[in-house]
Amino acid sequence: MDEEISIINTNTRNEKIKNFFIKNRKKLIISISFLILLTFSFFIYQDFKNKNKIKLAEKYNYLTINFISGDQTNVENQLIEIIKEKDKTYSPLALYFLIDNNIITEKNKLNFLFDIVINETKLETEIKNLLIYKKALYNSEFETENNLIKILNPLINSESIWKSHALYLMGEYFYSKNEKQKSKEFFNKIVVLEKSNKKIKLEAQKKLNRDFNE
Repeated sequence: MDEEISIINTNTRNEKIKNFFIKNRKKLIISISFLILLTFSFFIYQDFKNKNKIKLAEKYNYLTINFISGDQTNVENQLIEIIKEKDKTYSPLALYFLIDNNIITEKNKLNFLFDIVINETKLETEIKNLLIYKKALYNSEFETENNLIKILNPLINSESIWKSHALYLMGEYFYSKNEKQKSKEFFNKIVVLEKSNKKIKLEAQKKLNRDFNE
């Protein structure tokens, strides 16, 4: 008797499953097709990204090697194109190369490129923080106090490994302006900061002992 009931229940369940598939056949086909398409799209996109990365690498290496060899033809525009690709590896490298070799000296143009890499490129947190610091360092010779602090605020208000560098930059900035009290405050912050870079902390302490020892 129990076996018969079990057989009936199994048949009933199978019939329900069969009816469900028949009833929802179109929806199931569409769903499966969508999943297959999504999977293929993912692999196609990854393949495209990999190929694009290789092209960017080849382009960057070609431009920088030629520049060092003396061929500077159109290197500025080509490196800017790499920056605008918003690649997490080669966009920052292209920006560094432009700055380090004084290929672009226009303040507004370089800040525009900095903002593309910092704000529009998917970077690891500390790489982004390094770029913020480099932007501030570049602007420190001509920016106002408020604008420089505005650039550095994301570092000053964080636990970044670049925080002590940002504080030191502000300390040096105010020292160069002969605003010694403000300068001293920033150097003191470095000394009491637990996660300060050791070299930066040592330099800040030397600065305090040498120039602020009253």
